Amino acid sequence: MAVPPIPPYMGRMSATLYNAQILRLATSIPHQARLSRPQATVSRRSPICGSRVTVDVVVDETGRLVELGQEVRACALGQASAALMGEHALGKTPSELAGARDRLAAFLAGERDDPGDWPGLELFGPARPHPARHPSIRLAFEAVAEAAAEAAALGVR
Repeated sequence: MAVPPIPPYMGRMSATLYNAQILRLATSIPHQARLSRPQATVSRRSPICGSRVTVDVVVDETGRLVELGQEVRACALGQASAALMGEHALGKTPSELAGARDRLAAFLAGERDDPGDWPGLELFGPARPHPARHPSIRLAFEAVAEAAAEAAALGVR
């Protein structure tokens, strides 16, 4: 699918933030069906823009994420972040998911130079000087980390 160019009226900041890679990811979010029997469900909403992500999870007996469902009603940055989270979350432990969440938050806040080893998160580098965009980028990672921790704490059904 071809991604349309950024219209000139959107300005340089928007062109940097909403580049072709971000827009492409925003259209390819995996695991977009909610789970019928999740062990845990967490919703997160950005108060600044109203973006919302709901994540359903199932973990196995070792606490690793084995099923993921997500409903994403977010801006392009939030959608792109949900795509990257969904693409690589299966098989991760609650600790690994929390670590990814924390490294992403620290990267966006300028507290670290890289976003860690989660594939693709460096794409959000242009958002670092724009703190109003950070909450929507963090939503999916916050939701999946919390949901996986809750599911693991409950144990296997």
